[in-house]
Amino acid sequence: MPASSYRRTTLFTLGAALALSLASPALALSLASPAFASLPPSVDGQPMPSLAPMLAKVTPAVVNISTKTRVRARDPYFDDPLFRQLFGNQGFQRERVEQSLGSGVVIDAAKGYVLTNNHVVGGADDITVTLQDGRDFKAKLLGSDPDTDVAVLQIPADRLQALPIADSSQLRVGDFVVAVGDPFGLGQTATSGMVSALGRSGLGKGFQNFIQTDASINPGNSGGALVNLRGELVGINSMIFTPSGGNVGIGFAIPTDLATGVMKQLLAYGKVRRGNLGIEVQDITPRIAQALNLKDTNGAVVTRINDGSPAEGAGVQVGDVLTAVDGKPVRAAQDVRNAEGLLPLGAKVKLTVKRDGATQDVQATIAAVKLATLDGAKVDARLAGVTLSDLTPEQKAQGLYGVALSGVRRGSAAAAAGLQDGDIVIGIAQRRVAGVKSLPTTGSLGGRQLLLTVVRDDAVYYVVL
Repeated sequence: MPASSYRRTTLFTLGAALALSLASPALALSLASPAFASLPPSVDGQPMPSLAPMLAKVTPAVVNISTKTRVRARDPYFDDPLFRQLFGNQGFQRERVEQSLGSGVVIDAAKGYVLTNNHVVGGADDITVTLQDGRDFKAKLLGSDPDTDVAVLQIPADRLQALPIADSSQLRVGDFVVAVGDPFGLGQTATSGMVSALGRSGLGKGFQNFIQTDASINPGNSGGALVNLRGELVGINSMIFTPSGGNVGIGFAIPTDLATGVMKQLLAYGKVRRGNLGIEVQDITPRIAQALNLKDTNGAVVTRINDGSPAEGAGVQVGDVLTAVDGKPVRAAQDVRNAEGLLPLGAKVKLTVKRDGATQDVQATIAAVKLATLDGAKVDARLAGVTLSDLTPEQKAQGLYGVALSGVRRGSAAAAAGLQDGDIVIGIAQRRVAGVKSLPTTGSLGGRQLLLTVVRDDAVYYVVL
């Protein structure tokens, strides 16, 4: 995994530091002494700072999640044809059970809803939720979204306690936060820190708008609660940045505004229904900024607009520079893609564009991804700009399968990804493609990226659109 890796992780550290910052210098020295544990509850009539009352309300809502996943493992001995001849396929496939630990947060006590990370429970065959009081429940996975790493579980609503949810858009860099989870399976642990940055992205695949914190994060805390000092949920702890595999004080949490928005769609539809604006954008380099007479490289320049798209209807033009989406600054193309992916279908969005030195606002509505028709088959619009056709009888006689690619249009997403005339597409989204009639149908392709398996010159490549 790269330095920024999804693990069952998440935790944070403020306790003594917060106490020292709120106390006088003399008191700070005394806190560092061995007598700290025996200090009185107040000094000169002033109560000692403590997070204990807040945590007493938070910890019952934070749960431990343990999963079991059955994985079929290949026995290397049966790669030998002699063994297969002697023993047949008996024992050729063996099964092992993988176990993992994570955390979660009860966000609806009446219905038993638990919010956690997709990477904590994704693909699991058995999910067990353990409460702070020691009770265990078998959990049902109601839905998950790998693109935002959010999942929703349900357990019996038996004397549960839920966390109140705060408006994470009100967070500021420098706000104190506390994380609660179950690191290393040791049991419930609370640590603390502060908000180091907001709106972090570019840390891997999917849609990202992370809260960054300097809190310590450790395996087993993924899916746990990040709360403010009022004990309100502001984020779901999710991942760390680590060059060495250990904590370096850079952790990330999914803001509640994003997590609860995804949760509502998962509960309503069982999945997240995403749309787009129908535009392609790219980062502004210094040379592009100079050519467009821009003062800086902030924003994303529009390079293409799909016919009949929401952006076209709103009046967006090729060459426009998107500087904000719903008032949130656009610093790079990834910000636009995040905004598209994080907004539900039908959402009205205000786009701030710069054109010919003037700035204006236009309104568009997030719509479903439009599909193109190629040789009578409906295919994801990301394949627009190419022609897909069945292989010739001669190619099939050579044992080839798939669809032939031709007519790659200059400037299309296919051309930008490196596709060439003569390529043979044998898989789309890791699904075998035997011919045009077997191309994925309307609505069957999800996610922001489309993975093609391509044969060229007797070699096999992956191409991402």
